[in-house]
Amino acid sequence: MKPIISIIRAVAATALVTLGGCVTSAEVTKPQATVSTLKDEKFEKDRQAILAMSGNYRVKFDFIETASFVDGYKLKDRKLSGADEIVRVIEDDGDYISLQHILVVGGKDKFAIKHWRQDWRYQPESVLIYVGGNAWEKRPLSAAQSKGKWSQVVYQVDDSPRYGALAAWAHDDGISQWTPPREWRPLPRRDATTRNDYHAVNAVNRHAITPFGWVHEQDNSKLILSGEPQTLVREIAINTYKKFDDFDIAVGDDYWRATKEYWAGIRAEWSQIEIENEKFGLSIQGETQALYGEILLLANDVNEGTKTKDEAIDDARGIIRSYLKTEIGPLASRIGK
Repeated sequence: MKPIISIIRAVAATALVTLGGCVTSAEVTKPQATVSTLKDEKFEKDRQAILAMSGNYRVKFDFIETASFVDGYKLKDRKLSGADEIVRVIEDDGDYISLQHILVVGGKDKFAIKHWRQDWRYQPESVLIYVGGNAWEKRPLSAAQSKGKWSQVVYQVDDSPRYGALAAWAHDDGISQWTPPREWRPLPRRDATTRNDYHAVNAVNRHAITPFGWVHEQDNSKLILSGEPQTLVREIAINTYKKFDDFDIAVGDDYWRATKEYWAGIRAEWSQIEIENEKFGLSIQGETQALYGEILLLANDVNEGTKTKDEAIDDARGIIRSYLKTEIGPLASRIGK
């Protein structure tokens, strides 16, 4: 087994963690036949587009800064990287779908890294959004605002929230795609671990299904939030997911099979925090390795059999609550300005 500290270092050092055998039918909750929207053709097209993002992939991550908006700023070099990744449907209740990404990395001895998660909900009553300084709030939605639309909320490697948005899927011109308005999100780890000259990303995150898999296109404005918001630089990005089976897929599935009940407990804890609080945040500013490192260590203990899943979940709850802030304060205090 790859030492867990190497896994944590790999997560922190790579651009891959930004934010990623088949699952048997017994591991996926079946859609409820009584959900009336299942009869709607558009709703079914939406669902099939979301479910199409599951599978086995060779992924390329490509980020290019394009234009500076602050005098003297020099565009950073292009960031190009790649990985093998599996994406699994871990919940499907008809109008709610959860997709878990798991990286398969390493040389001769492959190992798995739990990557990001994307949760999709149809016509939600609210959407969890990022408000800067490692804090989030629930944005309430009227029935008119959410009608026909899906929220996507993205979660980090430790299942803490990352960012959310709301939009309708479109199926025009031979493309199924979801394009929300701009929303804030935290710094990607490729920047959070190497720079401190901006505070948040104002991003459009488009998901589009392709014949070879799917693409995640981004139009990013990197924001300085000390004082009036100022765009530092623009960036375009495209993360390309191409269907690919020629890697050790079982490594990812075996990891998930061994740890999925532990991670279900972690998801339940974060869900309870969302239920309890309209706004919440973390006492950690910047890169959150202090939190995700400990949560990943506990997952490794479960995977190796040195802790039961219940013991690990109890420990993880204490760790999460130790970093939780339910009074987030003003933005300036959260970013240290």
